[in-house]
Amino acid sequence: MTDSKKAPDLDVGLGWLNTDTPLRFDQELKGRVVVLDFWTYCCIDCMHILPDLAALEQKYKSDPVVFIGVHSAKFANEASPETIRAAILRYEIGHPVVIDDAMKIWRAYGARSWPTLFVIDSTGNIALQTAGQDVRESLDHAIAQALEQGRTADTLTSNPLTFKRESSVRAASGLMFPGKVLADKESNRLFVADSNHNRIVIAELPDAQGRAKVIKVVGSGEVGQADGPAESATFDHPQGLAIALGNLYVADTENHLIRGIDLETFEVSTVVGTGKMEWDRTGGGMGTQQGLNSPWDLTSEGSTLYVAMAGCHQIWRVDLPVGFARAFAGTGRENLVDGPAETSALSQPSGICAMGGKLYFADSEVSAIRGIDMATEQVFTIIGEGLFSFGDIDGVHPKAKLQHPLGVDAWGTSLIVADTYNHKIKQIDPDGRSVRTLFGTGAPAPTTEDSAVAFFEPGGVAVCDGEVFVADTNNHRIVRVHLESGEWCEIILEGLTAPEVDGIESCPPTDMPPAALVAGRDIELLLDLKLPEGASLNGEAPWSVSVTCDGCAVAQKTGKGNNLPIRVIIPANTVVSGCWEVRSAFTFCTESGGGMCVPGEAYWQGMVSMDGSQTSISLVSIIAPPI
Repeated sequence: MTDSKKAPDLDVGLGWLNTDTPLRFDQELKGRVVVLDFWTYCCIDCMHILPDLAALEQKYKSDPVVFIGVHSAKFANEASPETIRAAILRYEIGHPVVIDDAMKIWRAYGARSWPTLFVIDSTGNIALQTAGQDVRESLDHAIAQALEQGRTADTLTSNPLTFKRESSVRAASGLMFPGKVLADKESNRLFVADSNHNRIVIAELPDAQGRAKVIKVVGSGEVGQADGPAESATFDHPQGLAIALGNLYVADTENHLIRGIDLETFEVSTVVGTGKMEWDRTGGGMGTQQGLNSPWDLTSEGSTLYVAMAGCHQIWRVDLPVGFARAFAGTGRENLVDGPAETSALSQPSGICAMGGKLYFADSEVSAIRGIDMATEQVFTIIGEGLFSFGDIDGVHPKAKLQHPLGVDAWGTSLIVADTYNHKIKQIDPDGRSVRTLFGTGAPAPTTEDSAVAFFEPGGVAVCDGEVFVADTNNHRIVRVHLESGEWCEIILEGLTAPEVDGIESCPPTDMPPAALVAGRDIELLLDLKLPEGASLNGEAPWSVSVTCDGCAVAQKTGKGNNLPIRVIIPANTVVSGCWEVRSAFTFCTESGGGMCVPGEAYWQGMVSMDGSQTSISLVSIIAPPI
């Protein structure tokens, strides 16, 4: 493409997200400099440039410059508004996104790879096309030049253009997009990477009802790299977790660091990394002198920590006593190539575990489960064939297919896998190279109509004592499933709440009418949300409800759908008398907002006794329209 070519329009596809109006070059975008980011949300390179785009958006916020994401999906799961909306919220993207149905916009612009970026000048001509990472400087220069040319030619508009950005719901679980989970029977502890709250939650292993007492929350909730006490330490979207030498180690992914948490004092320290993304594909440095690139998951063996380094498509290892870190497998070239560790090729490894003298890892971009024989240092593939081979097929290799798996853990002589983009948990036999689905329907949901467990892009798994704990990422929860019986429950992290956000007031309580319940009976809870005129629950986003009594957990449920009232059954064995607090978090959309979806909250408080005849409680809350 040349500088003089007109930019093809954008008003095609399935729709727009993160904006209350579509954007067209001959209308809303006329007289503005436009930056287009062609991305797909699985892509680590696309993730890497988001901070650069956010910085440029801030720099040019007073100028007629508009940033737009063009989401052109690689994987089938990435093509729906439901999953793209979740990715926008998970990655905290502030600009509008157009859904590029069937890659029509991609082809019109001649894009060839993710990410590809264009700068369009104020007359609608393409001023720059560039691809890959490390493009901030060239984008900055092209934007500044296009603005200067527009001022000289008097083609810039002075009319402001504002968008209503979609926001995440404050889930009743207290979590936001938890990425990984670790269950440790020896210490009787459960560890959760509460990724979008930038903190680590440490709790006791849950009881039979799924209630887990929170021991410590490590991290203030702010983004940062501060070491020190748990209350003031900071992280940036942490993921993988591993225990070694009396410490919990954390893949502090977007800080490009490995952090350590002393499990006695809960003090945080930096173990490896400079705090900046580095392109060293060899390593050999010590501790904070050695740069890393998006570490995504961890596993340990003795005093050695193994790192699934998603950003540079490698497996690294760290000698913990001295902090010596180096590449172990993968050249850094993104592909699927077996053989000697030093010449093999990996593709965004995002989950890792050890079993029987081998490392196993979820190689997400090639939809593969692969391994490394530690004795021979040879890389091998169990399931997976390449960058564009994926699906949802049980059976034996090469027929069997996965779709962008992110988590893996050992169960006996088999592997339990979070088949993320298929919304399933699967079992893999490494020797037989076979796959079978254990749980999940293949569609994003928190549960099925017959009350079986379902998932929405689960990112992590941890096996403990015949049960699997799942970081059900987009449902903002941890669930526990018995691997043999399939019995399951949501984990209630007792006392955990979402961090306070500046400028956002907590929802005040509505008085709940006194309730006199029948002892020994399940109780039906009906939440009637009176939404603004023309609004409805977003049937694609999860809602959640929590019930506590005098500070102790009674029930927690995540659901999905746009039917009101919300219905929750509270089991008889958890119903108690006292002062109940009922909280609900949900997302609703308004026709007048052009399909914009916003978070909502409802909160009730009142007394409950067990000396009456009621078997249900009906609660009503009037929800104010979005500002």
